[in-house]
Amino acid sequence: MSRRILILGAAGRLGYAAGEAFRIAGWSVTSLVRPGAAHRAPRGTKIVETIDRRVAVEAARGKGVVLHALNPAFKNWRRMALPHAYAAIEAAETAGATLLFPGSLYNYGAGMPSVIDEATPMAPTTRKGDIRVEIEQRMQEASERGIRTIILRAGDFFGSGRGAWFDLVIAKQLARSEVTYPGPLDVVHEWAYVPDLAAAMVQLAEARGRLGLFETFGFPGHAVSGRALIDAIAKAVGRESRDIKVRQMQWWMIKALAPFFALPRELAEIDYLWNIPHRISGDKLKATIGLVPHTPLETAVKRALRELGV
Repeated sequence: MSRRILILGAAGRLGYAAGEAFRIAGWSVTSLVRPGAAHRAPRGTKIVETIDRRVAVEAARGKGVVLHALNPAFKNWRRMALPHAYAAIEAAETAGATLLFPGSLYNYGAGMPSVIDEATPMAPTTRKGDIRVEIEQRMQEASERGIRTIILRAGDFFGSGRGAWFDLVIAKQLARSEVTYPGPLDVVHEWAYVPDLAAAMVQLAEARGRLGLFETFGFPGHAVSGRALIDAIAKAVGRESRDIKVRQMQWWMIKALAPFFALPRELAEIDYLWNIPHRISGDKLKATIGLVPHTPLETAVKRALRELGV
């Protein structure tokens, strides 16, 4: 099968990491980025700078896989998430390519169970979750038209850049020996180290010929408590956990600002993710690709902090 891939959003953290992973695995990679973002694209890849949907569709021709890694800014997410998904579906369908997509946990809502697998019912309780479910429904409809679709669901990202809870909130003040944690320290939260997630995507893409037309997989990253994460952060910077001051995120303030500003409004919807213990089962993924890429937590945290200049 074709080992040529188009990555939509290759300048983003997942798109970049995936571009590197596919290139190293011997794939021919085309990186689609916004105009002016070519310097942030994976090295050694063919770069297409555009925001024109027609150009993206044309760039998909001849490719075996299209990775939808476009991720709008949080404040624009509700407005742009569906149009981006439609563009990705059109590109894959026009090219006859497999569509690869990183799923999230927003689909399951505040009633999500402690262990999530491919059979877990989706019951979103936020607008963001509703949109995520709708995106996957549109992708499933495309698969019914013959377009193979693979969704790899993961928890919160860390590593390979900035733009998520780990760097924007938790480790933001680490230089002052402080961390801010969004929830109770004893609650287990699911994390995905981005290079591991990208490596798993390569393996799924290479196994696509023996998959069904619509397949979902859970990525078992690091399901750890806040305390365990802070311990790993402390070790990564050569300190004891007791030397790190832990502040609790002020959710009351975020919720007070939510009616007036986009970012607090988006954040306020998903506070439940920090209060409900959860992890992703990776049994199906393991059965499909064998050994699931997994960097030890302390190593992954150390690398992620090094990338942030900490």
